[in-house]
Amino acid sequence: MLFNSIEFLIYLPVVFLLYWFVFKPLRWQNLFVVIASYVFYGWWDWRFLLLIALTTFCSYMSGILLDRNEGNRKKQKWISACNIILNLAILCVFKYCNFFGENLAILLSALGWEADWVTLDILLPVGISFYTFQALSYTIDVYQHKIKPTYDIVAFFAFISFFPQLVAGPIERATNLLPQFLKVRSFSYEQAVDGMRQILWGLFKKMVVADNCAIAVNSIFADYQSLDGSHLLLGAIFFT
Repeated sequence: MLFNSIEFLIYLPVVFLLYWFVFKPLRWQNLFVVIASYVFYGWWDWRFLLLIALTTFCSYMSGILLDRNEGNRKKQKWISACNIILNLAILCVFKYCNFFGENLAILLSALGWEADWVTLDILLPVGISFYTFQALSYTIDVYQHKIKPTYDIVAFFAFISFFPQLVAGPIERATNLLPQFLKVRSFSYEQAVDGMRQILWGLFKKMVVADNCAIAVNSIFADYQSLDGSHLLLGAIFFT
């Protein structure tokens, strides 16, 4: 589900109204955020949900284990290292396996060996870098005593899967975002108006500015071999 799609235009007001005016208790609000975020993320492919749930659960458990082993710094190091390695391994497999596999196959083919078995058709999950590093930041912050681990699994799942920044960032530190899911929230008309203003401004920059710049950028880089430096510089400026 894209932010500038018809589906999101329907999805966002429904989520907004249900969140503020139906699910008023804190725990119900957090649970609703998790469900809404998983619907949003699973809109691309429901299989992505298994991966984000695994990453979230492992990082949640790492925080609890770090807390239970307070005072045993050696064991805490192993707990942190295991969670970091696990999450980075998942990220590398899904993000870079196809790249390295295809290039290895090309290299072996150049040497005269057939290597079709090397390539893997692995689908890249949307936003995997964002939620992986956000989950890792929690483990690191708990290990460094910058934040106390949470035992509220619903709030933690909401923190990792929060849909407004799930697929496009920014990567939020647990010290900033997680506490907001642990305290009671009340509706503010002024903040709602300000949020709507920022959404509309963002859509303007995306649909009017960025999308039109993309037309020029694509036309330039599609034929970059025949263009001079000034045109390529212009394309680079539009791209940034």
